[in-house]
Amino acid sequence: MKKRPPLLLIGAGGHAVACIGVVEAEKRFQIAGLVGRKEEVGRRILGYPVLGTDEDLPGLVRKIPHFLIAIGQIKAPILRQKAFDKAGSLGARLPIIRSPFSHVSSKAILRDGTIVMPGVIVQPGVEVGKNCILNSRCLVEHGVNIGDHCHISTGAILNGDVRVGPGSFVGSGAILREGIRLKESSVIPMGAMVRRSTEP
Repeated sequence: MKKRPPLLLIGAGGHAVACIGVVEAEKRFQIAGLVGRKEEVGRRILGYPVLGTDEDLPGLVRKIPHFLIAIGQIKAPILRQKAFDKAGSLGARLPIIRSPFSHVSSKAILRDGTIVMPGVIVQPGVEVGKNCILNSRCLVEHGVNIGDHCHISTGAILNGDVRVGPGSFVGSGAILREGIRLKESSVIPMGAMVRRSTEP
């Protein structure tokens, strides 16, 4: 049996727990541990050790080349973006992680560091940027373009040809009408019905 390459998760909170489930189900990487806050070092998250903090990243990258940003994103993307940029600057590889219980069209494009959770549907012609979260059961219809560092929350529906600006947050159960444009760093509340663009 081929040995799976090690993967380190940056983040040790609730989103990291969900990420662990996806990585384990995908069976492409072996989780080596997590990076967390100083007070979390030495703890175990679902059996995996918190090995260090951001300060330890240069040494950890030399031992474990594959990383996943497992910091959650509620509204602002800044923490995820900083972690992604720092890991990349140190030479870490940031693979796409995809649940085997999702459907991603072969005609869709996903970029580095994006995670696709269970139940997600991504249709043909979709483009998803770097370091995005497509959370459980969201629907991304044909021709949608999602910028870097976005979080599409649980059960959200993005209808055809929607454009989501970088750093945006779309809340759980929100529905975006076909063809609308969201400006950079948009925040769409849970359950919202979005019928108009926020960008010309």
